[in-house]
Amino acid sequence: MRLIRNVLALIVLGIGMLWSLQGLGLVQGSFMTGRSEWLYIGLVTMLVGLAGLAWANRSRI
Repeated sequence: MRLIRNVLALIVLGIGMLWSLQGLGLVQGSFMTGRSEWLYIGLVTMLVGLAGLAWANRSRI
């Protein structure tokens, strides 16, 4: 189960990173390219992915 949570959190983190890069205009070929709102949406998505990683890897005593 921990592996599945980690993989899902990494996918969310990766998607957020892609959206942020598109918002900055560094990744071309999408309607999101160069639009600053996608930078912010991507940053929030990356935070969700990081929180998911922290949640998936918290120690269980």
